[in-house]
Amino acid sequence: MGLFSGQWADVIEWKEYRDDVLFWIWRNSEIKKGSRLVIKPGQDAVFLYNGRIEGVFTDEGSFEVASDIIPFLSSLKGFKFGFNSGLRAEVMFVNTKELTVKWGTKNAINIPAEGMPGGMPIRAFGTFVIKVSDYIALIDKIAGVRQTFTVDDVKERVTSMLDQLLMRWIVREGKDMTNLQSNAREIAAGIRGDLDMELLKIGLSVVDFTVSSFTYPPEVQEMINKNAAYGMVGDVGRYRDIGVIDAASKGSGGAMADSMGAAVGMAAGMNMARKIMNGGASAPKARFCPYCGEKLAVDGAKFCPSCGNKL
Repeated sequence: MGLFSGQWADVIEWKEYRDDVLFWIWRNSEIKKGSRLVIKPGQDAVFLYNGRIEGVFTDEGSFEVASDIIPFLSSLKGFKFGFNSGLRAEVMFVNTKELTVKWGTKNAINIPAEGMPGGMPIRAFGTFVIKVSDYIALIDKIAGVRQTFTVDDVKERVTSMLDQLLMRWIVREGKDMTNLQSNAREIAAGIRGDLDMELLKIGLSVVDFTVSSFTYPPEVQEMINKNAAYGMVGDVGRYRDIGVIDAASKGSGGAMADSMGAAVGMAAGMNMARKIMNGGASAPKARFCPYCGEKLAVDGAKFCPSCGNKL
């Protein structure tokens, strides 16, 4: 059976309901005498006649159309089922639940940034929550030409607008281009407001919008990570010493690596890091062994008392 196959004429229901579908329209040729309407939890049933809303039914259950539905329809209250003919009408079943949708930029967005003429390429990811809020707009813009409308259809519409919305609100709220996550809430709130206004045109509301992450090009991300690590150290002198630690820990060369090898260089780097974090490197008169990093107790000593290397 197909996803949205025809229903029996005497039972009007959305049998093949799915959470990712916003509405489905029952469009059989006619509603016959004795037909029943079945409304399941999380659904509304909207009766349509000649493209107009005749009635909206929100209570779940099984109802006889002739006695429970017809008397409440706007212009069909007096309708009487004929002997061989029925009521030619449609029923739109609406998913009333709030639906969460994941989003992500298809391509990097070039956000204007100081010192970068072409802008900084940024990707973003997150979620948004939608629900049907205006049946008249939904019927006028979507249901009048389509039998069903899915989350993927909404996602396609949203994605087509996101690039411009992200650029607008990142530029407006993102004071630090290397730490956009700190402004994620304000950026998301601005986008939600603009997106809600656009989707209201087709009968949908944006209940929530979040930006879970921003991603940068690898070289920019590496710079951000290093700056964060250096920021933990605190001042320019320590920033310089961290560079020494980097070289020592990687065994990339220099006096320590040449004389003692990569292992000694690693140990010295770790020792120096320990000294730096304890504030030892900031003392102006202190001297340290360039091989093992130990503090020299005697000023002017020719050999390190700890490792024995010539100073």
